Amino acid sequence: MTPGKQLTRSVPSTVQATVISTALLTVPTPGRDFVDLTAQATKFIKDVHARDGALTLFIRHTSASLTIQENADPSVLVDLATALSRLAPENAGWTHDTEGPDDMPAHIKTMLTGTSLQVPVLNGRLALGTWQAIYLIEHRKHPHRREVVLQFIGSNQ
Repeated sequence: MTPGKQLTRSVPSTVQATVISTALLTVPTPGRDFVDLTAQATKFIKDVHARDGALTLFIRHTSASLTIQENADPSVLVDLATALSRLAPENAGWTHDTEGPDDMPAHIKTMLTGTSLQVPVLNGRLALGTWQAIYLIEHRKHPHRREVVLQFIGSNQ
């Protein structure tokens, strides 16, 4: 810790979880890419009149994933895609290739990045940082239709 700097914490708040709202978001992907879901998540929070609680996003696939990343500079997403391709290249001699050479690398990339996210909701808004966005990462070459479960648990009062 840097000398002279103190950590601070806000006063804790407590709410009674009074509502669970769930929706299924179907996302067409263009093939290998990052698809920004922030606007859809924000709309869901608004539609269910969420106040305070948590939004969970869960992708129902093993060759696509979810992440929270920077949304200000598009080169970040390019570099992240490059890093994932280096970590799980198609030409590594994978045994599992039933659905093509990009399938096993897609499973590895999903394992590395994850299938679910949880974002706090405070005063009816996603508590994302200034430069953060929620992305679905399509790891396969070809377009797909992906399903993401959105679930808010908390209060709407």
